[in-house]
Amino acid sequence: MSTTISRTRKSAPGGTRRSARPDRAAWGFLFPFVALFLFTFVLPLGYAVYQSLLTPVRSGPLGLGRATIGFAGLDNYGLALQQSAFLESFARVLLFGVVQIPVMLLLSTALALALDTLSHRWAGILRAACFLPYGVPGVIASILWGFLYVPGVSPITDLLGRVGLTPDFLGYDTALWSIANIVIWEFAGYNMLVIVAQLKAIPQELYEAARIDGAGAWQTAMRIKLPLARPALVLTGVFSIIGTLQLFAEPLVIKPLTPAVTNSYTPNLSAYNEAFANNNIYLAAAESVLLALVASVLSFGFLSLVNRKERRDAR
Repeated sequence: MSTTISRTRKSAPGGTRRSARPDRAAWGFLFPFVALFLFTFVLPLGYAVYQSLLTPVRSGPLGLGRATIGFAGLDNYGLALQQSAFLESFARVLLFGVVQIPVMLLLSTALALALDTLSHRWAGILRAACFLPYGVPGVIASILWGFLYVPGVSPITDLLGRVGLTPDFLGYDTALWSIANIVIWEFAGYNMLVIVAQLKAIPQELYEAARIDGAGAWQTAMRIKLPLARPALVLTGVFSIIGTLQLFAEPLVIKPLTPAVTNSYTPNLSAYNEAFANNNIYLAAAESVLLALVASVLSFGFLSLVNRKERRDAR
């Protein structure tokens, strides 16, 4: 037996020895992705960090001389963190996420479970109807909903006014939730399809076993479908956290309709305003880097919390 094992180690079929190193063909397939990843993610991020460490330096009397670019260190980060409006924008999007993300995921999960129980014909129609808003660009969706929010133009306010209700969808206390409604309308269908794909991957034998054991639709959903759809729920949760911090198009479009949405309503809007209105690209870069750090911390924190709970349940 030892002789046979030694011969097997020395030679492979065909008399050639396979190398332990990856094949060059594998690196050839990986090269386009790696190049695109470096060009579209790593380089822009590195350049933003580099820009955030610079500042214009003016010479001459009263600083009216020629401006040069100097090294600022962490001064731009300190200036960004000293701006109360910028810090309030972070608090605003965090409040937005705490309310909007659970509502959207609950709605997406309920729609996915409904689709999984419907017949193939009706499931296809409902799937297309729920996914259709995701195909509408965020700017167009915000314009459409803007017409539904403005009094005198919106049929919703007219109908509510006939019964004595005068809602202010764009007031200081309601503008954030009106934007949340737009985001839920846009992305609930996308998250639903992610969850549906996970549900379709569940073996049918589990459903048959549950049916034999007398489990009803509710018990099957709570004991089989939702636990096995957990990876999709985690994925959509991470996507929602990142999307919440990237909130930009919806408040930018709604901004001309209400004074409640300011130039620093969200961190993205604040960086956009610093770069293109105040012409301070270095402070805008610092705010963008801070936004990326917060998004990374929240995303990886959420993943570590979920993984820790999974390990605890496995024990």
